[in-house]
Amino acid sequence: MRTSRIIAGLSLAAAAAIALTGCNGAGPGTGGTGDGGNAGGSTPWTVATSVDLTGSPTYDNIKKNDKITIGVKEDQPGLGYLDTTTGKRTGFDVDIARWMAASLGYGEDKITFKPIASANREQSIVNGDIDYYVGTYSITDKRKEQISFAGPYFITGQGLLVAKDNTTITGEKSLTADDVVCSATGSTSIQRIKSDTPAKTKEYDTYSTCVQDLLQGQVDAVTTDEAILLGYAAQDPEHLKTVGDVFSEERYGIGLAKNDAALQTFFNNVLTNGHDVWQKIFDNNLGASGVKADQPAVDPVG
Repeated sequence: MRTSRIIAGLSLAAAAAIALTGCNGAGPGTGGTGDGGNAGGSTPWTVATSVDLTGSPTYDNIKKNDKITIGVKEDQPGLGYLDTTTGKRTGFDVDIARWMAASLGYGEDKITFKPIASANREQSIVNGDIDYYVGTYSITDKRKEQISFAGPYFITGQGLLVAKDNTTITGEKSLTADDVVCSATGSTSIQRIKSDTPAKTKEYDTYSTCVQDLLQGQVDAVTTDEAILLGYAAQDPEHLKTVGDVFSEERYGIGLAKNDAALQTFFNNVLTNGHDVWQKIFDNNLGASGVKADQPAVDPVG
C-alpha cells in the first residue's frame, strides 16, 4: 500500500474502473437514482434508519436541509470520476463519500455532489458550501489549522506521469531546471516540487488540464498521487506512463468543519467498524488487478 510496487498494480484496476463508468452513481449536482458504488447494482453499505449523533453543527445543518452536500473530484478515473456522457459518478473516493452519507441516514436521492478545485477545498468547508469533502484530500498540519479530518481512509504516495517516449525523467531526483512539472493549484504535490526540486512548475485547477498539456508537449511531467496518475496512464497507455518510485506518503482524509469533533468521531467509528464495507468499496473500484490493500487506522480525534 505504501510502495510504488503495490500501487503500480492499480493501473489495471483504474482501467477497470473506467470501464465501469456509467454503471453507477449520480449526475452532477443531483442525488440521482442509481444505486452507486457497485456495477452489479447493489451497494456494500446500508442507509441508516436511526442515527444517534448530537453536538455536530454540520449534522444539524444536514437535518435542517434534509440533504447532504459533498465536495468531490470528477476528473480522477478510479477515484472520483464523472462521465459527462452518462452523468454517472464512479470511484473509490465517491463511494467512501456515499458510505459516510448512508451512515448518517442519507441515500443517493438525498446527496448533492459538488466539484471543488483543490485550491478551494478549505474555504468551501469553512464557508459551509459543503458538508464534507472526499477527494484525494491529503491530511496535513497546515490544512488542520482551518479544518478537521476524519480518517485517514487510504494511503498512497506522490508520483510522476510523463510521455511514453520520455527517457530522461526517471523519477523525482532526475528533474532539472529545464523541466516543467504541472499539478493542481494548492496541492501538496506542487509545493513539494517547488521546495525539493529545481524544476519549473505550472498550475491549473484540475489535473486533467495538466494531462492535456503533457499530451501536447507543453509540460514535461504531471505530478500528484500515483494512484491518480495511473488512472490517466490507463486511459492512454500508448502515450503516457508513470516513472520512478513514490516520494511521499499521502494520507487521504475526509475534510469537515474544524472542531466538529462529534462528526469526526462518528466518521472514524464508521471507518473503524466497517472494514468489510471498506474492502468491498476498494475491490469494486481499485481491486480488479488483484492488488491487496490494507485499510489504515484512523487518527485520534483532537
